[in-house]
Amino acid sequence: AQVMQNKISKLQQDMAERTVESSAGGGMVECTINGKKEIVSLNIKKEAVDPEDVEILQDMIIGAVNEAIRKVEEIHATEMEKITGGLSLPGLF
Repeated sequence: AQVMQNKISKLQQDMAERTVESSAGGGMVECTINGKKEIVSLNIKKEAVDPEDVEILQDMIIGAVNEAIRKVEEIHATEMEKITGGLSLPGLF
């Protein structure tokens, strides 16, 4: 159990240092988040900004952020499964 605890602690530290990138609108909006699900950067190309259609830009931002979050959660789940052998340990991530 102690070995598993150490591996989980190391994974948590490693995940905090990782970044994941995602984009929406054919690359018009790019989002980078870290393993703690914090936005590190958000890039919006000028062509994506249309004052007459703000809703499309909002949708692209939401899509890019949500996809980045999904990728981080997928990495967390995969790495935890390697450590725990599929054993569910609620509250760790």
